[in-house]
Amino acid sequence: MIWNPEAECMSQEEKQELQLRRLQETVKRAYENVPYYNKRLNDLEVFPEDIETLDDIEKLPFTTKNDLRDAYPFGMFAVPDEDIVEVHTSSGTTGKPVVSGYTRRDLEIWSEVMARSLTMGMATKKDRIQNCYGYGLFTGGLGVHYGAQKIGATVIPISAGNTKRQIEIMQDFGTTIITCTPSYALYLAEVLEKEGVDIESLNLKSGIFGAEMWTEEMRNAIEERLGLTALNIYGLTEIIGPGVAQECTEKNGLHIFEDHFYPEIIDPKTEEKLPYGRKGELVLTTLTREGMPILRFRTKDITALRNDECGCGRTLVRMDRITGRSDDMLKIRGVIVFPSQIERALLKIKGLEPHYQIVVTRPEFLDELEVQVEASPKLFSDEVKHVEEARRMIEKHIHSEIGLRVNVTLVEPGSLPRSEGKSMRVIDKRKFD
Repeated sequence: MIWNPEAECMSQEEKQELQLRRLQETVKRAYENVPYYNKRLNDLEVFPEDIETLDDIEKLPFTTKNDLRDAYPFGMFAVPDEDIVEVHTSSGTTGKPVVSGYTRRDLEIWSEVMARSLTMGMATKKDRIQNCYGYGLFTGGLGVHYGAQKIGATVIPISAGNTKRQIEIMQDFGTTIITCTPSYALYLAEVLEKEGVDIESLNLKSGIFGAEMWTEEMRNAIEERLGLTALNIYGLTEIIGPGVAQECTEKNGLHIFEDHFYPEIIDPKTEEKLPYGRKGELVLTTLTREGMPILRFRTKDITALRNDECGCGRTLVRMDRITGRSDDMLKIRGVIVFPSQIERALLKIKGLEPHYQIVVTRPEFLDELEVQVEASPKLFSDEVKHVEEARRMIEKHIHSEIGLRVNVTLVEPGSLPRSEGKSMRVIDKRKFD
C-alpha cells in the first residue's frame, strides 16, 4: 500500500519540475525573511533569481549545526512569532540545542510525510501503533503521533520507559506496530524473554526503528526475537523530525520524500558533490518548510543515494542505511572505525547478547580500543577456558572487520547500561589538548 501515489510515484520529469519550483520559493523565503541567509547569500553575491536549474543549488552556502546553534533560540525563523505554533529542540548534549519552529502548514507536512512513512511500515487505519518514542521537545514521539492520526490508526502514546508496562500494554491492547529505537527494541525482547512471554502470543507485525545507527545483523536479531518485520526510519530535528526517509518492505534503502526534502551527497572533506552510488555525507534542503527553511544542511551522516527502480513501485530516490558520521567516527591509530562495523562483527557471533560498549583510551602515545560485550548466561557460566576461547574468537572477528586488534572484555549479562532512547555506544577517554 502507498499512502500518496501521486507524490511517491511521480515521473522523474514531474519531480524535478516540482523540486525546482519549490527550491526557488524556499531560497526566496530564506533570503527575504532570515537575516542569517540574507547575509550569507549577499556575501556570496548569490540571489534568489540566480537559481534557474536544480544544479544551481551548488551556488548556495552550506548550513551547519553550529550555524543553527548560533541562532538560538529563534534566529532562523522565517515567519512572525505568532505564526509559530510548535517548537522542538535537539538534545543539546554537545552545546546549545537546535530549535526547530513549525507553522500550522509545517505540521500538516510533517503529518503527511509520517503518514507515508508509517504506511511504508505496514500501517493502516486498522492498526494499533504503540509509540515508544519520547514525547516532548524530542521530535520522535509527536512525529509518529501526527502521522498515525492522519492515517486513522489507533495511537497508543505510551512514550519511552516503564518496560514491563510496555509489555503489558502490548498484550492487553493487541499492539500490531511498535515504534522506538532499535536498541530499545532489543531490550524489550530481553525483558519479554525474562518474563517468559511467548512472542507468538503477541500481535506485532512490524516495527519502525530509528534515532540511532543500526546494522543488518541487528535487524535480524530484532526480527527473530520479536517476531516482526523491522524497518528503518530516518529524520532529524533540523529538517523536520522523523519522516525525512523511510524503508519499505523491500528493505533495499530508505525512500527520501523528495517533494519536501532535496538530498545531495558530498565528499565531507572537499565538499564536492558526488554522483549516485558514491558514499559520502548527506546534505538536505527543505523545499516546503515555512517556519524554518534550511538550505543545504550538512547532516554529517554517511550514506549513498540510489536511483534505480524499487520493487515497491515508488520512484523516490533511496538512501543507504547510515554507516557512520563524518564527525563522530573514531580514528584509532590512523584507521577510521565506525561503531557499526564493530556491531556487525559482534552480531555474527552466537552466544553474545546484543549489548556492547566501546571504550577508547590513550594511556601513553598509542590509542587503545576496548570492546565490552555481554556474554549470554550460558557462555558466562561455562568453564574459564571456554570463555577465553570465546573472547579470542570475538577479537578475531572484530580484527577481520576493522583491520585493528582490539581488547575484548566479556562482562556479565545485564551489566552494561540499558537505554530507553539513543544508546551510548562509545566512551572516548582520550585527551587531545
